[in-house]
Amino acid sequence: MESITVGGPYFEDLEVGQVYDDAPAVTVTAGHAAVYQALFGDRLRLAVDQNLAQVVTLRQPPFAHPNLVTNFAIAQSTGPSQRVRGNLFYRGLTLLRPVFVGDTLVTKTTIVALKQNRLRPDKPATGLALLRVTCSNDSGQHVLDFWRCPMIPLRDQKRETGYSDTFDAIPDDVDVGAVLRAAPEWWDLAAFRARVPGAHFADIQEGATYSIESRDTITGAPEFARLTLNLAQTHLDAGASPYGRRLVYGGHTVAMVGAQVIRALSNIVTFLAWRSCDHAAPVFEEDIIRSEVKVTAKHPLRGDSGVIELNALAYSTSAVGGSNAEETLVLDWKFFVLMA
Repeated sequence: MESITVGGPYFEDLEVGQVYDDAPAVTVTAGHAAVYQALFGDRLRLAVDQNLAQVVTLRQPPFAHPNLVTNFAIAQSTGPSQRVRGNLFYRGLTLLRPVFVGDTLVTKTTIVALKQNRLRPDKPATGLALLRVTCSNDSGQHVLDFWRCPMIPLRDQKRETGYSDTFDAIPDDVDVGAVLRAAPEWWDLAAFRARVPGAHFADIQEGATYSIESRDTITGAPEFARLTLNLAQTHLDAGASPYGRRLVYGGHTVAMVGAQVIRALSNIVTFLAWRSCDHAAPVFEEDIIRSEVKVTAKHPLRGDSGVIELNALAYSTSAVGGSNAEETLVLDWKFFVLMA
């Protein structure tokens, strides 16, 4: 009988134009939402207050946290990147419409460009794959659209694939108008403002920087990868990691930072888009994360509501180093939020 090895492709197995659309569709459940809360302690009001969410969104099902939705889409795109050594960046992510508990998500991933890194005798042979990811709900409506760039090893350490594509397919910048249009026009933002005390859109000052003193320890990283059906081996198997330790899934770090940002801006209605998201250094289980967030721009929307651009920088301290451990910049995340 033939013996069949089950595993992800190496870099030289990939081709521009390949489409991966065989990831299982995922129905977002209350169980998913509960595990997400347990891992991140996120205080996004619409995701934890169903009464408020019904009044604002005019929908009965519970509102699904947009960062949970994003993590599902990213995880569903890991078919071609199961052997990933690290995900370098995300670009142009826009949450085109809100998702609610009970919605089913389907994701398609297309290889847009391939670029082999220069061969070096002191480093494993790798290449970069630019992936275009689109996610739709069970009504066929687009929910998410973004690019991401994993670094993938070669099977043959001496092979020159000739892949040298540019990444020009990525737009130079985010269409702010499209981000504003992604804010659900039927939501009752005046009701949010009336029911929730504290600072709202008009109260937030452009240029303000918030340093969030309360830090979080990364735990449950492989559990979150499994919850979202992430296939990347490096998040589950220390032997598949270039560091000899399980690498924390980048979306896990983003979700933790997002929860910290909400401590500073407690009346964020929802997350709308990512201008960019760069992983500056690896994160490992038990690392301690601290964030700073700056208000970089404000865009009025309707009434007293609007969209705010934020830039969050996250720093990691290894628990292994004790009190003498130094902070390392691990995340540079530029994104848009809706405020009432």
